[in-house]
Amino acid sequence: MDIIVPVVVVALALLFALIVISRTIVIVKQADTAIVERLGRYQRTLTPGLSILVPVIDRIRERVDMREQVASFPPQPVITEDNLVVSIDTVIYFQVTDPKAATYEISSYILGIEQLTVTTLRNVIGSMDLEEALTSRDQINGQLRGVLDEATGKWGIRVNRVELKAIDPPATVQEAMEKQLRAERERRAVILTAEGAKQSAILNAEGAKASAVLSAQADAEAAVLRAEGEAKARVIAADAEAAAVARIYEGLREANPQPNELAHRYLQALPEVAQGDANKVWVVPAELTNAIGSISEAMRGRSS
Repeated sequence: MDIIVPVVVVALALLFALIVISRTIVIVKQADTAIVERLGRYQRTLTPGLSILVPVIDRIRERVDMREQVASFPPQPVITEDNLVVSIDTVIYFQVTDPKAATYEISSYILGIEQLTVTTLRNVIGSMDLEEALTSRDQINGQLRGVLDEATGKWGIRVNRVELKAIDPPATVQEAMEKQLRAERERRAVILTAEGAKQSAILNAEGAKASAVLSAQADAEAAVLRAEGEAKARVIAADAEAAAVARIYEGLREANPQPNELAHRYLQALPEVAQGDANKVWVVPAELTNAIGSISEAMRGRSS
């Protein structure tokens, strides 16, 4: 018995010392803070690291996470301006900026943010019809964030972002919207088909027109080329025949024949000159007319 009593006393002393040490030395993790109360009143806020408290007098009221937090709330039924009930699912991104205010200004800031989100969402959506609500997510997010950030400022909360995950209208409205979208797609398809047929007809007509114009131009140019070729051929033939007559004429002049013989030679050459296709005009030298006159006089003399 004499040995047991001292052992129990030592054990109790060690236990008391451990309790005192555990209440005196406090370690706060990174990104956390701790609210310390002394005799029931706020005393200080502990930052990350090792801190010393006064045993029994000081105690930690609450540890507050200073990181950005995400709160996803269940879908909420909201009535639009055109009296349709839609289900809206929201996500809030917020961060505690003042751990003291978050601890003492509201009992549960998570519950406060949720209820404030629901009421603000009903006010915002209640002023919009269904179509506007479905197409104005950015506007709704901005209004929700502004109202929440202003209301939660005194709680030591900063609302960074508000997102609408889903806006689900009633099943009957969804079916009607799908039918409307299907009809709109079919109408656009018909319009596009008609526009394609119109453009195709226009292009075909323009192609036929261009082909006809090019064909007419080709025919005209071919006719011009044929006419120019025929004209050049006639000119060349006429030049050749004129050169032949000139050569005959020069030969006769160099031979210096008698008028009767000259006339006879000209008359013999005339059929050869007249054989050309391009001969429309005959060139008759003055000597030929004189020779023909001489022949006529000789014939008259013989007859007389």
